[in-house]
Amino acid sequence: MEEKLQRVTAWLKKIYENQPIPEYEVNERTVDILYEIMECNEARDRDVSLLIEDMKQKATEYEAEANYLQGILTESLDLSPGSLSSEGASFLDVLVDSAMVLETKDTSLGSFFCAINDMTSELYATESKNRELEAELTSMRKKLTAALMLEKQLEQDLKKTEDLLEAENIKADRESQTLQFLKRKSEDLRIRVKHAEEQLAAVGLDESLTHEALVSLSEKVAGLQEEIVPLKEKLKAYLDLSPSHSLAQVKIEELKRELNALESEFSKEINMLTFEMPQLRNPKLP
Repeated sequence: MEEKLQRVTAWLKKIYENQPIPEYEVNERTVDILYEIMECNEARDRDVSLLIEDMKQKATEYEAEANYLQGILTESLDLSPGSLSSEGASFLDVLVDSAMVLETKDTSLGSFFCAINDMTSELYATESKNRELEAELTSMRKKLTAALMLEKQLEQDLKKTEDLLEAENIKADRESQTLQFLKRKSEDLRIRVKHAEEQLAAVGLDESLTHEALVSLSEKVAGLQEEIVPLKEKLKAYLDLSPSHSLAQVKIEELKRELNALESEFSKEINMLTFEMPQLRNPKLP
């Protein structure tokens, strides 16, 4: 750190010369920072010095080339820059400007051709690069257009999905409310049925007149009716037989008795149901 501090101090004195050096906190971090700045500054100074030397050398070469060309013009053609016409001086200035723009080492025709060829090659390379960039730009524009269209389509699909979801939610809420209503209604009817059954039981309702008993009786009647149908069909077949057949007559009599028994039972059930229904409508109070 001491060596760095000495070099930094010497560098600051060189920069500020006779002016006082600004005060700063001397620690390892500030010394390191100033040391790095010093190295960068010295490197830049070296580069500037090399550039200056190169420029001086080029200026010397240009001056020697100018003196050489001026000598050729003076000796061969007895011409000097002062003796040129205004048009000739203008051409000479254009020649010099072209050499400076093309960065040629001299104003010879070969140097101009080499510089022009180099610039032409650079121009072709730049145009090729520009064409590649234009192709990439066109491709990116197409991709961007497709992406924008896809984004718009996705936004529309999302809007439709949101609308459909909202409609489904409204429908689900409505169905939920309907279900809750039906549940409450079913519970109310169950309570009312139970209460009515309790009232009917309190007034001495016969168990055979309950809904379940009546349904069972109706099913039984339907079963008897179904049993009667094939017997009637059998009886109809025997009725078509000749009276002379005694065996057929006996069979017919048996079927008639069986049919009469079923009809009697059926009538009894119907009469019992008819008798009990008025009692259900007008129950006696205890």
